[in-house]
Amino acid sequence: MSQKYSKIIQGCMTWGVWGKKLNTSQMVESIHHCVEQGLTTFDHADIYGDYTTEGEWGYAFAKANIAREQIQIISKCGIQMKGAHRPENVVKHYQYTKEYIISSAERSLKELRADYLDLFLLHRPSPLMNPAEIAEAVEALKSSGKIKDFGVSNFTNDQVDMLRCKTEVASNQIEISLTSTESLTDGTLDYCISNNVIPMSWSPLGSFFKEDTPQNERISEVLSTLSNKYSATTDQLLIAWLLKHPAGIHPVIGTTNFDRIEKAIEAQSIQLELQDWFAMLEASTGHEVA
Repeated sequence: MSQKYSKIIQGCMTWGVWGKKLNTSQMVESIHHCVEQGLTTFDHADIYGDYTTEGEWGYAFAKANIAREQIQIISKCGIQMKGAHRPENVVKHYQYTKEYIISSAERSLKELRADYLDLFLLHRPSPLMNPAEIAEAVEALKSSGKIKDFGVSNFTNDQVDMLRCKTEVASNQIEISLTSTESLTDGTLDYCISNNVIPMSWSPLGSFFKEDTPQNERISEVLSTLSNKYSATTDQLLIAWLLKHPAGIHPVIGTTNFDRIEKAIEAQSIQLELQDWFAMLEASTGHEVA
């Protein structure tokens, strides 16, 4: 199932006003660059750019003159944000009624200028989720050809099981990186293996380049040695560490820098030795494995 998506996925959250503010020609160029490098899966959410980035990306994709079948598009729904584009929302919340899920998918399709989504995710779990109602929406979207697969993001194993009683769950997009390793031990990745659920990693570089912490200092020491051994950059090693896991993690990278995109793709060829993988884990946790 994981062959449906490129191993490295391009996250589009920062393409618009939440980040680089790329104009149409820059987006067209970026889409072409990704596809030419073999990065064919693009990750979106309705809320990105305060509900504006999907539309900007879709306009650029229409001008890129790339066949829809050459790429895979992921989107997410459910988070209701306050702001100019949702004046009716007086408090941030989640919404998963059948009508809303269907209308959100249809809105994303319109914005992205696509006739189907390869994968449609619930963005965050809600305490008010009704699995039967969610399943009705999913089956309606599948039967109409508007989505190919359904998944979740940031869900626990129990929450995934609750949905799987009513409908198939193909993927769980989770936080997993060398600086955020909880899913290694809380059963999340084990569950993915056992149930054929594709794990996708948002923020695959974690906090390594963002924070000056004792954890990152330890990681930096190990990576400086391994960089020489593998002739690789630190960001490549962080991605290679994820790729070694047997769950088949798909890192969702957020960079728009062409060189860093290429390096992320090249990280697929790095085969970390077993003890090097555990040396990186030890640096993260600050102690030997038990």
